[in-house]
Amino acid sequence: MVVRPGMMNPAEFANIARSERDFWWYRGMRRILAAVLDPCLEKRTVARVFEGGCGTGYQSMLLQRDRKCRVFPSDLGWQGLQYARNMGVRNLAQADISRLPYPDGAFDLVLSLDVLVHFPRGTEDAAFRELSRVLAPGGLLVLRVSALDALRSRHSQFAQERQRFTRARLTRQVGACGIRVLRSTYANSLLLPVALGKFRIWEPLTRSAPSSGVIPVAPWLDRLLYAPLALEAACLRAGVNFPLGQSLILIGEKGNS
Repeated sequence: MVVRPGMMNPAEFANIARSERDFWWYRGMRRILAAVLDPCLEKRTVARVFEGGCGTGYQSMLLQRDRKCRVFPSDLGWQGLQYARNMGVRNLAQADISRLPYPDGAFDLVLSLDVLVHFPRGTEDAAFRELSRVLAPGGLLVLRVSALDALRSRHSQFAQERQRFTRARLTRQVGACGIRVLRSTYANSLLLPVALGKFRIWEPLTRSAPSSGVIPVAPWLDRLLYAPLALEAACLRAGVNFPLGQSLILIGEKGNS
Protein backbone atom coordinates (compact mmCIF):
# COMPACT_ATOMS: atom_id res chain seq x y z
CA MET A 1 0.00 0.00 0.00
CA VAL A 2 1.29 3.47 -0.92
CA VAL A 3 1.75 5.75 2.11
CA ARG A 4 1.21 9.37 1.07
CA PRO A 5 3.14 12.28 2.61
CA GLY A 6 1.40 13.34 5.80
CA MET A 7 0.03 9.82 6.32
CA MET A 8 0.95 7.32 9.00
CA ASN A 9 1.69 3.71 8.10
CA PRO A 10 -1.84 2.22 7.74
CA ALA A 11 -0.68 -0.96 9.49
CA GLU A 12 -0.39 1.01 12.73
CA PHE A 13 -4.11 1.84 12.98
CA ALA A 14 -5.01 -1.65 14.19
CA ASN A 15 -2.27 -1.54 16.85
CA ILE A 16 -3.51 1.83 18.08
CA ALA A 17 -7.15 0.76 18.13
CA ARG A 18 -6.29 -2.23 20.35
CA SER A 19 -4.25 -0.19 22.80
CA GLU A 20 -5.42 3.41 22.84
CA ARG A 21 -7.74 3.17 25.82
CA ASP A 22 -5.47 1.38 28.30
CA PHE A 23 -1.83 1.45 27.11
CA TRP A 24 0.43 3.42 29.48
CA TRP A 25 1.67 5.89 26.86
CA TYR A 26 -1.80 6.87 25.65
CA ARG A 27 -3.22 7.21 29.16
CA GLY A 28 -0.23 9.24 30.30
CA MET A 29 -0.12 11.52 27.28
CA ARG A 30 -3.85 12.23 27.54
CA ARG A 31 -3.31 13.24 31.15
CA ILE A 32 -0.37 15.44 30.16
CA LEU A 33 -2.34 17.10 27.35
CA ALA A 34 -5.21 17.86 29.73
CA ALA A 35 -2.79 19.36 32.26
CA VAL A 36 -1.48 21.79 29.63
CA LEU A 37 -4.73 22.49 27.81
CA ASP A 38 -7.30 22.78 30.61
CA PRO A 39 -5.96 26.07 32.05
CA CYS A 40 -6.02 27.60 28.55
CA LEU A 41 -9.67 26.64 28.10
CA GLU A 42 -10.84 28.34 31.28
CA LYS A 43 -13.22 31.23 30.56
CA ARG A 44 -13.32 30.30 26.86
CA THR A 45 -16.31 29.17 24.86
CA VAL A 46 -15.36 26.28 22.61
CA ALA A 47 -18.27 25.15 20.48
CA ARG A 48 -16.64 23.84 17.29
CA VAL A 49 -13.46 21.77 17.33
CA PHE A 50 -11.41 20.45 14.43
CA GLU A 51 -9.00 17.54 14.89
CA GLY A 52 -6.60 17.19 12.00
CA GLY A 53 -5.25 13.67 11.71
CA CYS A 54 -7.65 12.03 14.16
CA GLY A 55 -6.36 8.48 13.65
CA THR A 56 -8.84 6.09 15.20
CA GLY A 57 -10.91 9.01 16.50
CA TYR A 58 -10.47 8.23 20.19
CA GLN A 59 -9.45 11.78 21.18
CA SER A 60 -12.33 13.24 19.16
CA MET A 61 -14.71 10.82 20.86
CA LEU A 62 -13.53 12.04 24.27
CA LEU A 63 -13.99 15.69 23.28
CA GLN A 64 -17.42 14.90 21.88
CA ARG A 65 -18.47 12.92 24.94
CA ASP A 66 -16.82 14.74 27.85
CA ARG A 67 -16.68 18.37 26.72
CA LYS A 68 -19.90 18.28 24.67
CA CYS A 69 -18.17 20.00 21.77
CA ARG A 70 -19.19 19.70 18.17
CA VAL A 71 -16.09 17.97 16.83
CA PHE A 72 -15.06 17.68 13.18
CA PRO A 73 -12.35 15.01 12.92
CA SER A 74 -10.45 14.26 9.73
CA ASP A 75 -7.75 11.85 8.68
CA LEU A 76 -6.00 11.00 5.46
CA GLY A 77 -6.29 7.27 6.19
CA TRP A 78 -9.71 5.67 5.73
CA GLN A 79 -8.61 2.82 8.03
CA GLY A 80 -8.62 5.07 11.08
CA LEU A 81 -11.92 6.65 10.11
CA GLN A 82 -13.56 3.23 10.11
CA TYR A 83 -12.63 2.77 13.77
CA ALA A 84 -13.89 6.28 14.54
CA ARG A 85 -17.22 5.59 12.85
CA ASN A 86 -17.64 2.41 14.87
CA MET A 87 -17.14 4.42 18.07
CA GLY A 88 -19.94 6.77 17.09
CA VAL A 89 -17.73 9.74 16.24
CA ARG A 90 -19.65 12.17 14.04
CA ASN A 91 -18.75 14.68 11.30
CA LEU A 92 -15.88 12.56 9.97
CA ALA A 93 -14.01 13.58 6.84
CA GLN A 94 -11.20 11.98 4.86
CA ALA A 95 -8.96 14.97 4.23
CA ASP A 96 -5.37 16.12 3.96
CA ILE A 97 -4.56 18.76 6.58
CA SER A 98 -2.55 20.65 3.98
CA ARG A 99 -5.76 21.07 1.89
CA LEU A 100 -8.73 21.30 4.21
CA PRO A 101 -12.35 21.46 2.94
CA TYR A 102 -13.50 24.01 5.55
CA PRO A 103 -14.04 27.78 5.37
CA ASP A 104 -11.78 30.34 6.99
CA GLY A 105 -12.22 30.75 10.73
CA ALA A 106 -14.60 27.83 11.10
CA PHE A 107 -13.36 26.49 14.46
CA ASP A 108 -12.77 27.73 18.00
CA LEU A 109 -10.19 25.02 18.69
CA VAL A 110 -7.92 23.27 16.21
CA LEU A 111 -6.12 20.19 17.43
CA SER A 112 -3.48 18.07 15.70
CA LEU A 113 -1.62 15.40 17.62
CA ASP A 114 1.46 13.62 16.24
CA VAL A 115 0.53 14.33 12.62
CA LEU A 116 2.93 16.98 11.33
CA VAL A 117 5.82 14.57 11.86
CA HIS A 118 4.54 12.47 8.95
CA PHE A 119 5.27 15.24 6.43
CA PRO A 120 8.73 15.19 4.83
CA ARG A 121 10.71 18.05 6.29
CA GLY A 122 10.17 21.18 4.24
CA THR A 123 6.67 20.23 3.09
CA GLU A 124 4.81 20.86 6.35
CA ASP A 125 4.33 24.63 5.88
CA ALA A 126 1.09 24.15 3.92
CA ALA A 127 -0.35 22.16 6.83
CA PHE A 128 0.58 24.89 9.31
CA ARG A 129 -1.10 27.50 7.10
CA GLU A 130 -4.28 25.44 6.73
CA LEU A 131 -4.57 24.71 10.45
CA SER A 132 -4.26 28.45 11.09
CA ARG A 133 -6.66 29.38 8.28
CA VAL A 134 -9.58 27.32 9.61
CA LEU A 135 -9.04 28.64 13.16
CA ALA A 136 -11.22 31.58 14.19
CA PRO A 137 -9.53 34.78 15.40
CA GLY A 138 -8.89 34.36 19.11
CA GLY A 139 -9.17 30.58 18.79
CA LEU A 140 -6.69 28.04 20.14
CA LEU A 141 -4.28 25.89 18.15
CA VAL A 142 -3.08 22.76 19.96
CA LEU A 143 -0.18 20.80 18.49
CA ARG A 144 1.74 17.77 19.69
CA VAL A 145 4.74 16.50 17.76
CA SER A 146 7.62 14.09 18.24
CA ALA A 147 10.72 15.91 19.45
CA LEU A 148 14.47 15.78 18.82
CA ASP A 149 16.08 13.86 15.98
CA ALA A 150 18.27 11.91 18.40
CA LEU A 151 15.15 10.11 19.65
CA ARG A 152 14.15 8.66 16.30
CA SER A 153 13.48 4.95 16.82
CA ARG A 154 12.54 1.76 15.03
CA HIS A 155 8.94 2.60 15.93
CA SER A 156 9.39 5.99 14.25
CA GLN A 157 10.48 4.23 11.08
CA PHE A 158 7.60 1.76 11.21
CA ALA A 159 5.00 4.50 11.71
CA GLN A 160 6.46 6.49 8.78
CA GLU A 161 7.54 9.41 10.93
CA ARG A 162 9.54 11.66 8.60
CA GLN A 163 10.76 14.42 10.90
CA ARG A 164 10.98 15.62 14.49
CA PHE A 165 10.79 19.13 15.90
CA THR A 166 12.53 21.36 18.38
CA ARG A 167 10.65 23.95 20.40
CA ALA A 168 12.41 26.80 18.62
CA ARG A 169 11.45 25.54 15.15
CA LEU A 170 7.84 24.76 16.07
CA THR A 171 7.43 28.18 17.68
CA ARG A 172 8.89 29.89 14.63
CA GLN A 173 6.64 28.03 12.20
CA VAL A 174 3.39 28.72 14.03
CA GLY A 175 4.43 32.35 14.51
CA ALA A 176 4.81 32.72 10.76
CA CYS A 177 1.11 31.76 10.47
CA GLY A 178 -0.13 34.44 12.87
CA ILE A 179 -0.25 32.26 15.99
CA ARG A 180 0.86 33.69 19.33
CA VAL A 181 2.32 30.99 21.56
CA LEU A 182 0.64 30.75 24.96
CA ARG A 183 2.58 27.74 26.14
CA SER A 184 5.17 25.38 24.71
CA THR A 185 6.80 22.55 26.60
CA TYR A 186 8.52 19.26 26.04
CA ALA A 187 6.81 16.22 27.54
CA ASN A 188 7.49 12.54 28.21
CA SER A 189 10.69 13.88 29.72
CA LEU A 190 11.35 11.77 32.80
CA LEU A 191 11.73 8.63 30.68
CA LEU A 192 14.26 10.34 28.41
CA PRO A 193 17.29 8.38 29.74
CA VAL A 194 15.44 5.10 29.16
CA ALA A 195 14.48 6.19 25.64
CA LEU A 196 18.05 7.19 24.75
CA GLY A 197 19.38 3.86 25.98
CA LYS A 198 16.79 1.92 24.02
CA PHE A 199 16.87 3.91 20.79
CA ARG A 200 20.57 4.79 20.55
CA ILE A 201 22.18 1.71 22.13
CA TRP A 202 19.88 -1.31 22.35
CA GLU A 203 18.12 -1.07 18.99
CA PRO A 204 21.33 -0.50 16.96
CA LEU A 205 23.13 -3.21 18.94
CA THR A 206 20.42 -5.79 18.28
CA ARG A 207 19.82 -4.51 14.72
CA SER A 208 16.12 -4.41 15.44
CA ALA A 209 13.84 -4.14 12.43
CA PRO A 210 11.30 -1.31 12.26
CA SER A 211 8.24 -2.35 14.26
CA SER A 212 5.37 -0.88 16.23
CA GLY A 213 6.07 0.22 19.78
CA VAL A 214 2.36 0.02 20.60
CA ILE A 215 2.62 -3.42 22.14
CA PRO A 216 0.90 -4.39 25.42
CA VAL A 217 3.25 -5.01 28.31
CA ALA A 218 2.85 -6.78 31.65
CA PRO A 219 0.50 -4.92 34.02
CA TRP A 220 3.29 -4.16 36.50
CA LEU A 221 5.44 -2.65 33.73
CA ASP A 222 2.51 -0.67 32.37
CA ARG A 223 1.99 0.87 35.82
CA LEU A 224 5.72 1.54 36.18
CA LEU A 225 5.94 3.36 32.85
CA TYR A 226 2.73 5.31 33.44
CA ALA A 227 3.90 6.71 36.79
CA PRO A 228 6.47 9.19 35.38
CA LEU A 229 3.89 10.54 32.93
CA ALA A 230 1.39 11.05 35.74
CA LEU A 231 4.06 12.91 37.72
CA GLU A 232 4.84 15.07 34.69
CA ALA A 233 1.17 15.91 34.31
CA ALA A 234 1.05 17.16 37.90
CA CYS A 235 4.15 19.30 37.31
CA LEU A 236 2.78 20.71 34.06
CA ARG A 237 -0.54 21.58 35.71
CA ALA A 238 1.45 23.47 38.35
CA GLY A 239 3.08 25.54 35.60
CA VAL A 240 6.40 23.74 35.15
CA ASN A 241 7.76 23.48 31.61
CA PHE A 242 10.27 20.79 30.67
CA PRO A 243 13.44 21.74 28.72
CA LEU A 244 13.74 18.40 26.87
CA GLY A 245 11.52 15.44 26.15
CA GLN A 246 10.33 12.89 23.64
CA SER A 247 7.27 14.96 22.72
CA LEU A 248 6.59 18.65 22.31
CA ILE A 249 3.25 20.35 23.04
CA LEU A 250 2.38 23.84 21.86
CA ILE A 251 -0.75 25.87 22.54
CA GLY A 252 -1.20 29.09 20.63
CA GLU A 253 -3.85 31.72 19.97
CA LYS A 254 -4.70 33.17 16.59
CA GLY A 255 -4.49 36.93 16.34
CA ASN A 256 -7.53 39.06 15.59
CA SER A 257 -5.94 40.94 12.72
